[in-house]
Amino acid sequence: MSLPYRDGVGIMLINAQRQVFVAKRIDTVSEAWQMPQGGIDAGEPADVAALRELEEETGTDKATILRESRDWLTYDLPQELVGKIWGGRYRGQRQKWFAMRFDGVDSDINIATQHPEFCEWQWTKPSNLPDLIVPFKRVLYRQIIDEFRDLF
Repeated sequence: MSLPYRDGVGIMLINAQRQVFVAKRIDTVSEAWQMPQGGIDAGEPADVAALRELEEETGTDKATILRESRDWLTYDLPQELVGKIWGGRYRGQRQKWFAMRFDGVDSDINIATQHPEFCEWQWTKPSNLPDLIVPFKRVLYRQIIDEFRDLF
């Protein structure tokens, strides 16, 4: 039997300079950076989950949703990670992505949250995203860039 996907959301937070927020995870030794993302709680609408995840991971809610991805986008975990992440219950994630305009200033971002996931953050050009993420998410990041390209 094939494992299911975990339902989640992702956020492409875009600042006034048309750069995208990325952060480096605390729990990895690689130089991989990612956009905020997380799971959807039972019964939670995807847009509510996206705003919640943004605040949980970046310490700010100063954002406006510009657009939701047309479809659910998926990625598969590498086989060596399947049994180690999410209790081995999922093969990867099925995500709704949200492009959001950052309405604050950089000092509004505080990754030292109650349950920190990131150790560093930066703004980057959208075209840099596939080179910053772990290899198994590169196709996903290219799809997100293509879908939201007119917003940056």
